[in-house]
Amino acid sequence: MPGWRFLLLIRISNFAILRRHVGKARADRLSHDLKVRIDRILPCANSTIDRQTVEADLLGHSLADAMTALECVAAAFREPIDVDGESHRVDLALAAAAGPVGGVDDVRLAEEAEAALVQALAEHRLVVRDITTVSPSIDRLSLCREMESAIERDEVFLQYQPKMHVRRQQVASAEALVRWEHPDRGLILPNDFIPLAEETHLIGPLTLWTLRRVIADQQILVEDGHDLVIFVNISGQLLSDRAFIDAACGLITANGAKIGFEITETSMIRDPGSAVEHLNIAAAAGIPIAIDDYGAGLSSLAYLKKLPATELKIDKMFVMELTSSNRDPLIVRSTIDLAHAMEMEVTAEGVETPAALALLSVMGCDQVQGFLLSRPLSLPAFRHFMATEAQRGIEPPAFALRQPGSFWKAA
Repeated sequence: MPGWRFLLLIRISNFAILRRHVGKARADRLSHDLKVRIDRILPCANSTIDRQTVEADLLGHSLADAMTALECVAAAFREPIDVDGESHRVDLALAAAAGPVGGVDDVRLAEEAEAALVQALAEHRLVVRDITTVSPSIDRLSLCREMESAIERDEVFLQYQPKMHVRRQQVASAEALVRWEHPDRGLILPNDFIPLAEETHLIGPLTLWTLRRVIADQQILVEDGHDLVIFVNISGQLLSDRAFIDAACGLITANGAKIGFEITETSMIRDPGSAVEHLNIAAAAGIPIAIDDYGAGLSSLAYLKKLPATELKIDKMFVMELTSSNRDPLIVRSTIDLAHAMEMEVTAEGVETPAALALLSVMGCDQVQGFLLSRPLSLPAFRHFMATEAQRGIEPPAFALRQPGSFWKAA
């Protein structure tokens, strides 16, 4: 008799890219196609669809059976598939939670599977969690109660990810990223606690704390000889809050800090009028504005022309497939040209390979950010990076710079 129960979660991780290639209506049917294929691969599984995710519930004899099942699914999608006569690559995030039959709580199993999926998406690997050996997933209610005092207990900290200017071969700025090291739960991912902070209206105090810490850390960097602009992510909830905008701008200008605001396209949807008005106030105070994750949301030229932005960041989903896709280079090149025409600099996120860097360099991209340069770093590690690795640069391969622009347009 099977002694284990598995809950598999399989998500199309490049769904947004596929939607742009095949259209919304056809993309919405891809999840059904995925389910049909999984039912053939795992005929004993009870599967359902929730948007871009297929959930499969099945039994096995050992924990290894869950890994085998996911590996079979992965193998079936390693090669591009035919979508209405066109060949397209379907990338999957594969995750599972497993527990003994008869001793599995349905809610606990679902929570662990969802947590495993978040990890699989972040780390680009297959993840299986044994609920008998891992601590329970995040309890949202208790986390809400603990979040308010987390700052006072010094559980919240910052990491910095540098951005390299391609032509100057210098670190031009950095992005401050908030992390939470819980004493019992360990590292809690921003995707888990930032939405909670927004729901509980703690996002304002958390962001003001971030600004104060960046100001203090920035002074240390200045003393090291590194006068960098550091960007802080601003929630869409805060863009419509005039009191927050006044407090943030006052804090930055009073300290003479070089801090920029990063906003996402989707953050504009909540209250576009107030967002534009308040960003103009920040820009008038000398605070640079960067549009983050461009292309991942509802890319709107109507918003783009109204925003006082000086930097546009191309979402990593376009950059990570830049050298393996037919259309992504065209999208990235046209975005760079558009941003330059609007007098904005362009930063490419998710740069992980020399080939992607070379292509972006020829396209005229101004800055790059990603693991090829550096992962997010604690302040001491960032200071060491600036004193050593940052001086070496990440010069693209020479062969790339000899290619004409037409070569990359056709890539």
